[in-house]
Amino acid sequence: MEQLEEDSAVLQRREGEEAEEQQPSDQSGQDGTEDQERHTQGPEQDSGEECDTDLETEDATDKRQSLSCAEVYLQACQRIGTAPIPSFLRHLSEANLNLNHYSVGPLGAKALAIALQMNKNITNLELEDCLLKAQGTRYLMEMLQTNITIQSLNLSNNQLHLEGADIISKMLSDNYYIKSLKLSGNYFDDPAAKYFADALKGDYVIKELDLSHNKFYATGGEHLGHMLATNVGIEVLNLNWNCIRMNGAVALCAGLKVNSTLKELHLLGNGFSHIEAESLGQALKQNSTLELLDLSCNRIRDEDVPLLCHGLALNDTLRVLKLSQNPMTEVGALTLLQTVKNSKSALEGIDISTVFVCEAFVELLEGAHQRRPAMDVRYRVGSSVSRNLAALKVFQKFFKQRNESIMDFFQALDKEGTMKVSTAAFRKAVKEANIPLDQRQLNWLVKKFDKKCTATIIYRLLSCHRSRRTGSRI
Repeated sequence: MEQLEEDSAVLQRREGEEAEEQQPSDQSGQDGTEDQERHTQGPEQDSGEECDTDLETEDATDKRQSLSCAEVYLQACQRIGTAPIPSFLRHLSEANLNLNHYSVGPLGAKALAIALQMNKNITNLELEDCLLKAQGTRYLMEMLQTNITIQSLNLSNNQLHLEGADIISKMLSDNYYIKSLKLSGNYFDDPAAKYFADALKGDYVIKELDLSHNKFYATGGEHLGHMLATNVGIEVLNLNWNCIRMNGAVALCAGLKVNSTLKELHLLGNGFSHIEAESLGQALKQNSTLELLDLSCNRIRDEDVPLLCHGLALNDTLRVLKLSQNPMTEVGALTLLQTVKNSKSALEGIDISTVFVCEAFVELLEGAHQRRPAMDVRYRVGSSVSRNLAALKVFQKFFKQRNESIMDFFQALDKEGTMKVSTAAFRKAVKEANIPLDQRQLNWLVKKFDKKCTATIIYRLLSCHRSRRTGSRI
């Protein structure tokens, strides 16, 4: 380590002097019992003379053992020239330290890093939107070389850019303790993706990686795809709201195809369409670990769904598929559900909540529920579809209230006992009986009874037919 060494040593040498002149009074840590206003001050600027110092020396470490973590932090703040954060002092003994949205800045990060080097309580450190920038992140990465307790780190929305990616990737190359890393919204581009990919090839420590809301395009997708092919640790990868498509998406799918650890892949808001759906379908044929796939808000159309279904039909591990906010219609929804119902697919949750489905979809889903009662499918139904689906129920209820059966109704129309009734005769009889069905409901009921459009209802086939909605005999 080459950063901040002198600061920590000088801090300890002056301990005695500062204790005589000004004890770390309750005022410096307790006068501010109210939390510091979050983001009311601008980012602190790190002085050049302090950038060339290291975070720790062995001599300083020995001296610090006689001080509490709070005292070390307060003295570091005084030495560096940054205001202490009361919330840090209050939660030092807890496993979760949440400083999200505080104006920590690079100098504040430096003070935090000095105090956290030997801390053995905090396992989850939240520093989202803290104006850290690359320099502040450098101090934290140096701190992680000695702190072996922190396992989860959130550095999202800190304006890290490529320099920050370089700093973090160097830590990842020698990481044994951080298992969850959130880096959303840091302006990382394709070269930054290469830094991360190179650091994580073959890595087995990181389990959760959030790189959402960055600027990865095709090349970035290629780098991350190559990483997935060799990484043996990541279980959750969040790439939401990037611009991964075409060659980048194909490479990512190729990595998924041979990956053996990934359980969740979040790709919301990228550019997956026809070519990407085909590659993803091929990957799902072989992948045997993925359990959740989020493709919401992409470009998947009805004609792309069958390509995806080629993989779904053979995949027995994927449990949740999210496809909302795609330009697919009831046609794609029906194709998807038919695949799930008639294959070895293990899907239990399907989100197509922005798709208005047809009556056939709802009926098919009811049939699927007989085999998989726990299946949760989210979709939308228009008012006309809802009315049509209620038509059979209304029809059945009408005869039940009169202690009659639907079979009696058809037999009264079938004077010759052929077990057949024309659709025209059926329509006329329904109207004459004043059965409370509107014209659309009646048309749908005719279509349901005369599936082959022969203008004839073979009601003997209905005699053993159970309503999928009610479970009662027609």
